[in-house]
Amino acid sequence: MAESTGVRHGGAPGSRGRTTVADVVVEKIAGMAARDVRGVHALGSGSARSMGSVRERMPGVGSGKSATRGVSVEVGELEAAIDLEIVVDYDVSITGVAGEVRENVISAVERMAGRDVVEVNIMVSDVKLPDEEDEGEERQRIR
Repeated sequence: MAESTGVRHGGAPGSRGRTTVADVVVEKIAGMAARDVRGVHALGSGSARSMGSVRERMPGVGSGKSATRGVSVEVGELEAAIDLEIVVDYDVSITGVAGEVRENVISAVERMAGRDVVEVNIMVSDVKLPDEEDEGEERQRIR
């Protein structure tokens, strides 16, 4: 008869099994981290924001801003690559904002999802001028 030592499995409990992180999770983390940077007015192109604004008003489709608009990712078991499309506020340094977005996104994804971020590609698709209204603001006023 074998003697029991009380240990049934080797290794720490936290290392037993596998953790999978869905792409949408990394998209949401990256989107929220990018929005937190001063100078980022919105994520996504004008048409994507317009369609999202319409979708958000439809009952049962969801409420609030889409956390993944303007964000696409490729997530592997150990690494992630992220593409962002942003609109910046007028009178900010675009390269400065892009650098801060990269730092914030990399930090958030690596901390929360445990994936090494190999790249964050940023496409600035527009500049929000001070006298421009947002698409959502204009539509709400017309109602």
